Amino acid sequence: MITLITFAPSFGQPAASPFCIKAIWLLNMSGLAWTREDTADPRSMPKQKLPAIRVNDQIIPDSENIRSYLESQGADFDAGLSDMEKSTSRAFIRMAEEHMYFHVVMDRWGDDDVWPIIRDTYFAAIPKLLRGMITNKLRKTLMRGMHAQGLGRFTPQERLDRLEADLQAITTRLWHGPFLFGDRPTAADASVAAMLANMRATPGKTLMKMRIAEDEILCRYIDRASDAMNQPVSAASATLCA
Repeated sequence: MITLITFAPSFGQPAASPFCIKAIWLLNMSGLAWTREDTADPRSMPKQKLPAIRVNDQIIPDSENIRSYLESQGADFDAGLSDMEKSTSRAFIRMAEEHMYFHVVMDRWGDDDVWPIIRDTYFAAIPKLLRGMITNKLRKTLMRGMHAQGLGRFTPQERLDRLEADLQAITTRLWHGPFLFGDRPTAADASVAAMLANMRATPGKTLMKMRIAEDEILCRYIDRASDAMNQPVSAASATLCA
């Protein structure tokens, strides 16, 4: 049995992190049996991050490593895709996880109106008297990292302008079908839709959150993806899909 170690649900999403949601969706699509174990503290994990899976006595960290493990067990998340489509899928995954993700971080940790809600949700286990002091240090460290990364130097409007091309690329792909590569979700949807869902679920009314929430095409895509991947498929169905 596979155990997914993940952050708990928050803001109407199955987990606080888009990478944990991605792992949930990949596990559901794999057809393999699994269970979840929620934690708020990833420091004992090999990379000190979540998600991770436990298989027997082995801990496998990182959503891409989880994907690789599931594929080694027979899952085929890109069944039916051409080599060109698989290449494009890889690019979309990297766009979501190496660019769009940092926009989520800035909206949740960098916005002074949103941050108190994030702090009290993510760090509810810390006693309230200590929570502000501890999390403010964490926030300052993270924001220094975002400044070094680059997006931390942009205004919210500049960040939204930078993000727009990514959103247009996703919208263009969705003219081809209900999912990025056809009639059923693939690995790219597990990454891209999870990231968009986290953007839309961010508390408050940030520019990015409202850009997603007011886009009918993207909202319908998020809802389709959630409906399709939030439920596990049977092993027999997974074999047929492969």
